[in-house]
Amino acid sequence: MKRRGWIFGTAAVAALGAGAGAAWWQRGSVPAEVKPGDQAQAAWGDALERPEGGSLALASFAGKPLLVNFWATWCPPCVREMPLLDRFAQDHRATGWTVVGIAVDQMKPVREFLARQPVSYPIGVAGLDALTWVRSLGNVGGGLPFTVLMDRSGAIVQRKIGELHAEDLAGWAAATR
Repeated sequence: MKRRGWIFGTAAVAALGAGAGAAWWQRGSVPAEVKPGDQAQAAWGDALERPEGGSLALASFAGKPLLVNFWATWCPPCVREMPLLDRFAQDHRATGWTVVGIAVDQMKPVREFLARQPVSYPIGVAGLDALTWVRSLGNVGGGLPFTVLMDRSGAIVQRKIGELHAEDLAGWAAATR
């Protein structure tokens, strides 16, 4: 019985050490924390492939309030918040707002998903490369969904890891007027 406890204890310590080592390694490769007001520079020169064809040039959104939502088809909270984001995009389009979805996924599942649940805002597919961008925007753990709000100058105004709610969006819209 003592041996079994020793084995489990050793395994727990090893797992804890591996987790701490992975966190240390990951933190060492991530830029300093991004704070509200910082400029979002990562990937703005990139163009992402769109599920319907063509490309999504991120630089084309400069000068507008921009809500960027990182999501994946396999992420239940991502899928749940998409109708809310779609309504927000439609309701605020006339005031200059733009919502952009960045899929941290492969093209085929994104196309299949959007065929079943279309949205009116543009979607770009970045695959796992999006995780580098997500981390550069302050989401060190790479959790999804992840949403960043930028003002007209490109400064980060808000960030949220996890599912958005109507109250979040209402507060964010009021804060950027």
